[in-house]
Amino acid sequence: MKFARFSKDARVAFGVVEGETIKALHGGLFDAPSYTGEEFALEDVTLLAPVEPRKLVCVGLNYRLHAEESGVPVPEEPMLFMCSPQAIIGPDEPIELDNEHDRIDFEAEIAIVVGRQCRSVTGAQARDHILGYTCANDVSNRNLQRKDGQFTRAKSFDTYKPLGPWIETELNPDDVAIRLWQNGELRQSSNTNDMIFPISRIFEFVSGIMTLMPGDVIITGTPSGVGPMKKGDRIEIEIEGIGRLANPVR
Repeated sequence: MKFARFSKDARVAFGVVEGETIKALHGGLFDAPSYTGEEFALEDVTLLAPVEPRKLVCVGLNYRLHAEESGVPVPEEPMLFMCSPQAIIGPDEPIELDNEHDRIDFEAEIAIVVGRQCRSVTGAQARDHILGYTCANDVSNRNLQRKDGQFTRAKSFDTYKPLGPWIETELNPDDVAIRLWQNGELRQSSNTNDMIFPISRIFEFVSGIMTLMPGDVIITGTPSGVGPMKKGDRIEIEIEGIGRLANPVR
């Protein structure tokens, strides 16, 4: 099932995407939603970021080839950092570069959307606490990463976390293709099976540190091929079994 958040005639709602239509739901995704009976063509609604999380937890260096291209050792456990949830935008919303001089990179990632409040979940239990998965772009100012020696400022500017287009609830996240195009040219092409830590291990690790709430998001690292963006670019991310997230850059 594909859950989306959308706006129509100044109203914001959740819905279920089926083909080229969306069926509206009463209430939120975590309140036993039910169908309203309304159905819209996707082209007649505006898709928004699929959730508004309390927490945005990020994992760095989680693909073997990306660790190699970065010239750093493979980590022994997931490397975590936090980003501002206010950095999240939805499909087709513009990524606003914080300046035109620094190197600001795209990073295609698969994102976990938490489905239930939980703490200290085992890897075997993880799937029972995950609502589903969506596409993410972990936009990163490399100059500020190097200057600060940590990632929060470099990755938390408003608009630096595109998310969408919807949440796919039926997916094996550990063996799907993940790709990114910049102005139609393929820049990243990998598979989540290159992850150092699979989804279940990430969820176990994060929930062992902090209580996770419904709607919280964990982004899980990017494969090799990251590169800089400039104003006027169009960045498109596609994850097999989920869909495609596209955003202009300005």
